[in-house]
Amino acid sequence: MKKLLAAVALSVAFAVSAQPFPSRPVTVVVPFPPGGGTDALTRIMQPTLSSLWGQPVIVENKPGAAGAIGGDFVAAAKPDGMTLLMSSTAGITAKNVDKLAPISLVSASPYVVVVNPKVPVSTIGELVEYAKRNPGKLSFGSSGTGAASHLSAELFKSMAGVEMLHVPYKGTGQAVTDLLGGQIDVMFSPAETVMQQVQAGRLKALAVTSARRFAVLPDLPTVAEAGVPGYEALGWFGLFAPAATPKDLVARISADVNKVLADPDVKRRMLAAGAEPSGMTPERFAAFVRAEMDKWTRLMKERGINPE
Repeated sequence: MKKLLAAVALSVAFAVSAQPFPSRPVTVVVPFPPGGGTDALTRIMQPTLSSLWGQPVIVENKPGAAGAIGGDFVAAAKPDGMTLLMSSTAGITAKNVDKLAPISLVSASPYVVVVNPKVPVSTIGELVEYAKRNPGKLSFGSSGTGAASHLSAELFKSMAGVEMLHVPYKGTGQAVTDLLGGQIDVMFSPAETVMQQVQAGRLKALAVTSARRFAVLPDLPTVAEAGVPGYEALGWFGLFAPAATPKDLVARISADVNKVLADPDVKRRMLAAGAEPSGMTPERFAAFVRAEMDKWTRLMKERGINPE
């Protein structure tokens, strides 16, 4: 019986991999609302992927539960490469990581620490001092409990020894709207979501969260050099498929995604949005995801954070 089941599983996998790809429009699920970094990068890649594959690429937003709803939807989809997930640090959790096949990293960029102009600080050092003088007065927004924008701020709070009130949203775009309106004070946000507002003077950028200065924003100091030594946090975006997707198909899609990321127009648009293109093989991306999960899982346990 076991041999029969194995043979059936093998024949199903072979039948899936033998089908031409793509044989119909490809849906890329974004597990957050429109307007956030994940959505923006997906739509930058969309036309070039469609041209390469000769099929429409449909971007479908399925927000909720800090990315878990969209992730679970793709995990349960038919493993034929026609339904993919563009996720960020937040959408991949211990609950769904084994149900998804990593395809490629798209971008791993620092977050930008931004504040509403009414907050009387202009540097990270001043932010730390102000927060210490006013414990719990400052509020920071995120795209959901357990999201990277939340965890980056929690790491900052822990290392800087400050308290700020967390206000979770269903997506980064919604949080930025309230940051602009003054309903919240601070955000650790993807650059592509806030830099237009910074350039227009509607938000103040204090620092980037990487260990080294970000090539896209070379004038901004890092959080570490600006007052919190040793601090580092990256916000990453990557493409996934259902776990049962045949390895040769995953490799094919990964190679195509890397071609798109190397396209001059895609690179130009991503850099203009504040994101550096970062291609990877499925194997390297899988190792990257595991390392990131280990880091943030430890922090959540230390801070008593339960993802949505």
